[in-house]
Amino acid sequence: MLINYGFSITLSVTQPTPILTRLDVVPDRRADIAEEGRFMMSGADVAAPNLDVFGNHCRRIVLAPGDTKLELTGIIRDSGQHERQLRDEPLQPVQALPDEVLPFLVASRYCESDILSAEAWQLFGKYPETAARVRAIVDFAHAWLTFGYPYARDTRTAAEAMRERVGVCRDFAHLTIALCRAMNIPARYVNGYLGDIGVPVDPAPMDFSAWVEVFVGGRWYTVDARHNEPRIGRIVIARGRDAADVPMVHSFGAHVLKQFMVVTDEIADSAGALRRAA
Repeated sequence: MLINYGFSITLSVTQPTPILTRLDVVPDRRADIAEEGRFMMSGADVAAPNLDVFGNHCRRIVLAPGDTKLELTGIIRDSGQHERQLRDEPLQPVQALPDEVLPFLVASRYCESDILSAEAWQLFGKYPETAARVRAIVDFAHAWLTFGYPYARDTRTAAEAMRERVGVCRDFAHLTIALCRAMNIPARYVNGYLGDIGVPVDPAPMDFSAWVEVFVGGRWYTVDARHNEPRIGRIVIARGRDAADVPMVHSFGAHVLKQFMVVTDEIADSAGALRRAA
């Protein structure tokens, strides 16, 4: 299938303000892009991205005083299949893990695995050292937290979410990550597009989403405690230890978000769209 994706974001500042954006599709999915417009800033091209320390595309921009609109649209190919699910894969002992996954085992700004360690072992230590332990953690986070946009708070940590029992998708992700790391399971935070493909349409305005990737059986798997069901058509924008590593817009100064729109939907006439893209 083909999926439309894109955004339109208007920021307002009172003085020249540097920002970093992580709003491009990750490098490992760019081969799937059938068509993509230029990244535009109020009608002008934006400089090409560089790679941050986690391998995400990152753009350096300076906003001029007043309103600035950031825009990007594209079409990406997708298998149309539900994402691969965990089964009974064994968990690897820490000493056998690849070096590159070790940063995703330790506590980070929003994922205090050290604080939650005793509680995590009490809750999940009874499960076998297989993917069943991960599934138990995801099921727990899904049931423990109540989702609601009014609950959003950009400073809430995993430990606070555990106490407060409310949150938005980033809180579900942070709690999942912290509990996995407490059990010596590498887990990383993911930002991206997740449209209502193959599921009932959510009447709320489309937004970016956050979920988790866990390293089990020698590879990364997607898990999502917010929805807790296999989904179709995720498009990754950035990966990091937690939300602090991958803000979609990191402003080095005060700004006001004046307009925000995200598009993610399946193209009904995929064959026709492919011909046009070609």
